Order: sequence, then C-alpha cells, then structure tokens
Amino acid sequence: MFDLILRGAMLVDANGERHADIAIVGHRIAALLAPDTPAETRATRDMHGLVALPGFVDTHVHLCDPGYTHKEDFESGTRAAALGGVTTLLDMPTDSPITTHAAELREKMALASGRIHVDVGFQVAKLRDHPALDDVRALDPVSFELFMAGVPEAYRHDTQKTLVDSLTALRPLNTLACISPGDHALQSAPQTQSGRAGLDALLASRPPVAEAAGIAHAVLASAATGTRVHLRQGNSKLGIDTWRRLRDLADVSIETTPQALLLTEDAYDERRNFFKALPPLRPEGDRAALLEAVREGLIDMIVTDHAPHAHAEKAAHYDDFRDVPSGMPGVQTFVATMLHLVDNGDLTLRDLARLCACNPAQRFGLAKTKGLLAPGYDADLLLLDPKGSMTLRDGDQRSKARYTPFDGLHVSWALKAVYLRGALLEETGAARGVVVTASA
Repeated sequence: MFDLILRGAMLVDANGERHADIAIVGHRIAALLAPDTPAETRATRDMHGLVALPGFVDTHVHLCDPGYTHKEDFESGTRAAALGGVTTLLDMPTDSPITTHAAELREKMALASGRIHVDVGFQVAKLRDHPALDDVRALDPVSFELFMAGVPEAYRHDTQKTLVDSLTALRPLNTLACISPGDHALQSAPQTQSGRAGLDALLASRPPVAEAAGIAHAVLASAATGTRVHLRQGNSKLGIDTWRRLRDLADVSIETTPQALLLTEDAYDERRNFFKALPPLRPEGDRAALLEAVREGLIDMIVTDHAPHAHAEKAAHYDDFRDVPSGMPGVQTFVATMLHLVDNGDLTLRDLARLCACNPAQRFGLAKTKGLLAPGYDADLLLLDPKGSMTLRDGDQRSKARYTPFDGLHVSWALKAVYLRGALLEETGAARGVVVTASA
C-alpha cells in the first residue's frame, strides 16, 4: 500500500526524461510506476500536463542565524526557499559567532530545530590553526569552508603554505573542503575613489586576476594533498579559463550563481546598492564566458549565494559604495531564474536537474537521499506547468530582504507545487524540514 501516487507527470532528472507515476511511502519515493498502473494507495493526485523535477539543492546559502537575524533567520530564509523550489539548502558558517567549533555547530543545529521549512545542512569555517577537528567532524558538517581573503586573519588562508597545511589537516577526515578563491594582497590594496562614488574602487579591489590566482592555488593545494576541494562563486572569464586548464589535476569542482549568469555591471546604473555583492557583477564578456562554460560542462553546479540584508540597510545613503553591505537574496527566485535560461535556450530541464540537484547532492555527500527521482530517494519534487508563467516581484519576496535583483523577470513556466519528503509545502508552513548531514 502506497501513501500517495502522483500520476501523469513527465519526470526529468539528471538521468533523463520519462513518463511515470511517482509512488510515495512515508517520506521517500517507493516506486516509479508505468503510467496508470493500478496500485493500492491512500491518496492519488493528478499531475497530467506537468513536469516533475527533483527539488533543488542549494549548497551556498547565508541564513544569518545566529547573530544577524534582522537580515534573515532560519524561519524566514527557509520559507523563502520553500516557495522558490529549494528543498535542501546548506547554510554557510559566516554568522556571529562564526561557526567554527563543535559547540557552535551544536548551538546552531538546536536553533534550527522546529524553525526550518526545508531540509538544512551546516558548514563549518576552518581556522588556519584549528584545534579539535575531530570533535566538529563527529557532528557531520557537510563541508569545511576555507577563505583566502576578506576575513579575519585567523581564518585567512592567504599563502600557499597555509592552504596546504589546512587541506593536509582535513585529508584524514575524508571531508569536502570548500574554498572561496581570492588573493588577499590584491584585494586589500588601497583604492582611490572615483566619480562613481566608490563603485570603480570596489571593482578594482576584486579584479578577475585575484579570482584566477585563488583558483590556481586551490587546485594545486588539492593536488598536493589529495583533499577533495570545491571552489566557490566562479564569476569571471579569466577565472574560468584558469579553471579549464587546471581542473584535471585534482578532485575539484566549481560553482557559479544565477546573478553571474544573468546580470552584468550595467545593473549598477539602476538600484546600485541593491546589486552590490561580492564578487561583484562583471562586464558582458565575463557573463557570456560563464554561460558558455556551463553549457560545456565546465561548471559543476549553480548555487544562489543567498546573502540578504535588511531592506533599510541596502536603501540607506552611503558616501562610499564600498560601505554598502554586500550580498543579495536568491533562494526564492532560484527556480525561476534557471527556467529563464531554459526559455532562452541556454539550458535544458535536464541540465537544471543535473546542475541544481544531482551534482550538488553528490558533491556534498547527500547522494543517497537527494538529487534524483528514483526509488529510495527523498520525495523532494518540483511540479512545473509548461503552459503557465511567473513574473518575479519585490512584493512577493518572503526573505527579510524584501526585494529581488530579478524584479520584473518573466518566465513562461509556473511552479505549481513543491514537495518535501512527500509532504506538500505550502505558505502556511505545515511541513517542516530536518537537519541533514554528509552521512545522510
């Protein structure tokens, strides 16, 4: 006896497309049945004319909880994710305090309990000299995060030696090391202000060569130590060209974001403050190179880098653009922005299933339960209507940021339903998420 059968949808995941009925028992897919196969079930729902994708797995999200809950918290951020088709997200450690030790990770897990609307995994920041790694590893964080620039000195891996030393320490733990590539010397060089109130100075402080140098150092450190590495936020042509030449040297992967694929630095001429994030938006040539790299299969996954700030913080007047808080929301608009690329012919639905569900689940240790439409996997499902439409609006956003950089974007698809572990997610928040770990 099945608990629920969803009948009639076209199923699309990284393995291909097929018509099948999805039979669910408890929170998992129990079987994929030939269309209209008779079966005993407690409930049936008609999904004819719809397309089913696996729920998106967003591996780069800042929920700001604890410490910055005026910007976002577990409840608001995961509600926005649920509305946008992100059924699993991995929370970054850059809160207050920074999630570094076992006690901080336990506290964060406890804070999240009962307050999350999707499944959430946690990531830990790696100090240059990090005591008691075994204690925090015992809690199964999905990754350790290493930063090469833009963080306090104790966390900054700004030389090849510190990077190699930390990856060497992580190697026996059989974990994934995520590296935000950069070059501290380039990024911290003093910049003079220009007529664009600091915008040119900001762009000059984050040149593509800094990203490219960081990618090279990270790949070489991975090759030298044998530690699995994932690279954050690829967003420049020079960075991707460097990645193309070095990626076969080690067990490494790389991500990019919807904003890097859809926006250019021209956006700063509109709502300048609201488009400020790091790394910054690039010229059209960089955007085109990234999109081509995605189509070539050089980019392993697409993530949002959801990093919201209170609307008042973004809207305030700043004498210097560099003082505007960096980051923009993204989880609620993730599916829509990816479908926009499908509308444009840049990607296929199968590409979305691979880049936004299967690949991130596999790379971050969740492949036993997330990322595919297959028996034994969690029944995390997106039901899309190819005859519908969506238009993104600031007023519809449930993040505390209360805006989207994609305001006005129209997509010729509609997200009709989102299921988390077999339960229909609704704005009422009746379904709740759980904490997931790398051993899930």
